Amino acid sequence: VGHGAMTGSVAAQPVAPGDAVIGELVVRIWRGGEDGRFETYRVPHRASQTVLDVVTYVQRAIDPTLSYRFACRVGVCGSCAMTVNGEPRWTCRTHVSRYSADGRLEIAPLRNLPVIKDLAAEMVPFFDKWAAAKGRFTPSASAKEPLAQVKPESAGRQAVDAGIECIGCAVCYAACDTVAWQPDYLGPAALNRAWTLVNDVRDGDRRGHLAAVAGDAGCHACHSHQSCTNYCPVGLNPTRSIAGLKRALFKAALRGEL
Repeated sequence: VGHGAMTGSVAAQPVAPGDAVIGELVVRIWRGGEDGRFETYRVPHRASQTVLDVVTYVQRAIDPTLSYRFACRVGVCGSCAMTVNGEPRWTCRTHVSRYSADGRLEIAPLRNLPVIKDLAAEMVPFFDKWAAAKGRFTPSASAKEPLAQVKPESAGRQAVDAGIECIGCAVCYAACDTVAWQPDYLGPAALNRAWTLVNDVRDGDRRGHLAAVAGDAGCHACHSHQSCTNYCPVGLNPTRSIAGLKRALFKAALRGEL
């Protein structure tokens, strides 16, 4: 199918009983790899339809070669993240009625990540940056010692709680202009993870976590645009976490710890 060609039609596609068609959507979907292109499909528009429903319809009813990711379909796992009309979104939570007032949609893979095929982005660089930011817990006690008691009202615990619910969907990473400008930038998710570990009193490598995010690709590269915060599907504020890292590094430098 050539660029801009229309594939499929409302009349020709199967419709489940009781699932009334209320119109037609013209959907542009990215096909191929990095050097791919958008191809256009006509899809039935139904009430309460999500963007993931649209993608699934194209794959099942029009073109079975379409590649994409999804798992839970109920807004929990984050694996269905894609770019919808230029914005990174969980497609299972993104209702067509809110993002397609004119009956048109454009769906692409997440920005700032290599494209495997069609709507499936390569997540390896994203998680490699978690590792580069030392985003793993380092125990300060052995398994034989009593469990540490962390008071819920403590400042450290509250700082951890504010950022701990990140599930690694990469929406913030795709939304980040700094990643686009500076590809080695660790990104909001990795830095947010580092902030939770810096504040975890049970972690035994606070200095190591700070050193990992102190370089040119670390927290000081953040321009505080807050795109990560605006698009985070679970309501986290990575910009605030990154600002916390900047303050912690400043204090550590004054103390001669780094």
